Amino acid sequence: MKKNSYIIIAFIILIFGIWALPKIAGKFSKDELVKFEKVPPFEFTNQDGKLISNKDFENKVFVIEFFFTTCPTICPKMNANMVKIQNEFYGNPEFGIASFTIDPDHDSPEVLKAYAAEKGATLKNWHFMTGDKDKIYTLSNDGFRLYVGENENVEGGFEHSGLFALIDKEGYIRSRIVKNGDNENPIKYYDGLDSKQVQWIKEDITLLLKE
Repeated sequence: MKKNSYIIIAFIILIFGIWALPKIAGKFSKDELVKFEKVPPFEFTNQDGKLISNKDFENKVFVIEFFFTTCPTICPKMNANMVKIQNEFYGNPEFGIASFTIDPDHDSPEVLKAYAAEKGATLKNWHFMTGDKDKIYTLSNDGFRLYVGENENVEGGFEHSGLFALIDKEGYIRSRIVKNGDNENPIKYYDGLDSKQVQWIKEDITLLLKE
């Protein structure tokens, strides 16, 4: 084969590589978030005694957490970090937060309202919700596969994660891809106790608000 032919072939390969690279790496783009399943339907009572459902979050980017007001361990830090997220997007009508109590027997709307005020949760679209315990546990355990449960042997009497779920304007769970060694995988949920991941979710909320 002549030298010119090699040059032409090399040029074609180079052009193809440049064209194909975005397509190969597209799913790992830092500006593209993975889409998971849709949030199942829910309807609970918020701190103002108003029924809140998925419809109240339509066309909004929002963050979900499961907590309880008497939690002596991780909840105070989770909600302190959630307030930081609130403050980052304060006044944006397309952003909201949904906090579901896993101790609805204690956490009435009145208790939730006092808790919200104490923690500085003043965002109009931040709903602290209570309701039927079985439905809340089904939403967490089956809907999000985030374990919650009662356990008298642990401090506070309840077990739950400190994870935040990020939801897009169409109601789908979204998350970024992170590198772990040689692998790149979606995290699905963000650690609400980790300052680095709290920063990640702020960045990713910004991306989803632009969609």
